[in-house]
Amino acid sequence: MFSYRSNMSFIFLLLLSGLTVAACGGGGGGGGSNKPLAWIIPVQDIADGGPGIDGIPALQNPNYESAATITTVQPNDFVIALRSDGQVKAFPHDVMDYHEIVNDGPANEPFTMSYCPLTGSAVAWHGSASHADPSFGVSGLLYNSNLLLYDRETQTIWSQMLQLAVSGPRMREEPSTMQVIETSFATLMMMYPDAVVMTRDTGHVRPYGDYPYGDYKSTSDLLFRVSKQDNRMLQKQRVIGISEGDDAKVYQLGGFSETQTINDQFKDQSIVVVGNSILSFAAIYSRELADGTILAFEAIQDDLPNVMTDTEGNVWDIFGAAVAGPRVGTQLALTQSYTAMWFAWVAHFRQVEIFFN
Repeated sequence: MFSYRSNMSFIFLLLLSGLTVAACGGGGGGGGSNKPLAWIIPVQDIADGGPGIDGIPALQNPNYESAATITTVQPNDFVIALRSDGQVKAFPHDVMDYHEIVNDGPANEPFTMSYCPLTGSAVAWHGSASHADPSFGVSGLLYNSNLLLYDRETQTIWSQMLQLAVSGPRMREEPSTMQVIETSFATLMMMYPDAVVMTRDTGHVRPYGDYPYGDYKSTSDLLFRVSKQDNRMLQKQRVIGISEGDDAKVYQLGGFSETQTINDQFKDQSIVVVGNSILSFAAIYSRELADGTILAFEAIQDDLPNVMTDTEGNVWDIFGAAVAGPRVGTQLALTQSYTAMWFAWVAHFRQVEIFFN
């Protein structure tokens, strides 16, 4: 019987053989047990990132320290924050650069946070308590330079930016997403001084604090080819965007001065974008409530973590929760939105509109 590790290695040999066959123009037929697995993404745009399966080790139930006492995170350092089990947790970029995936949360509400340093994208997914193992690992494969995860229970491959299972037993399944907020540590402290922060005590020896990809962020050069490019913005410019199907729309993070809101429409969705360039935060929510009401929002200044009010007099925090007003306790519906580098949006979606805010 295969061990878990050898079984995974065998499966990934099949995956890579599938890439080779497809890239060389081979047909889909043929007998034998080594039939390549099916993909719903173009295999010519999948690359072997180099480290191999779990060569970049995902973290499981990491250690945290109070944001008020941690000394390894500086005010201008970027962190990714989410709210789990009533607690705001923050994940520093400089640790995520070396691990890319964190599996955490209580047994009845597990979650997976992932961050791809090559595309600058962070997303979080709810796990399923019904799965014996709801955790994910780093596959070692990339699609259009972006992280491909695998789930440890079924070895299905998932695209981080498409937020979609792209090969394996759960193919075409979409994960249940969680809201994440990327911001500076200084802003996180203003918003949630009681937050906890993932520490560098990971059980792995890594040069945390030293960016592993050299001058990657400051040049236009990519480490891996992508399917298409677009020069309307700089390749590595970070933008927040929303997607639906093959289309996306992005908003410039540098386009907000003080806290501002944009009441907008994307395809059939009424949305609000809220952001602040100086304090380095942005988020996109649906403006349509469960009862069909479509709200219009305006920004609130100097009341973090509260960032918006609406025509009914409700006050909303950065995680989209009503904290005051007639709808207190209501949660704005999440959207398929996150921050990523411009080139990655172009590579993953057929048509990308830019809102020049």
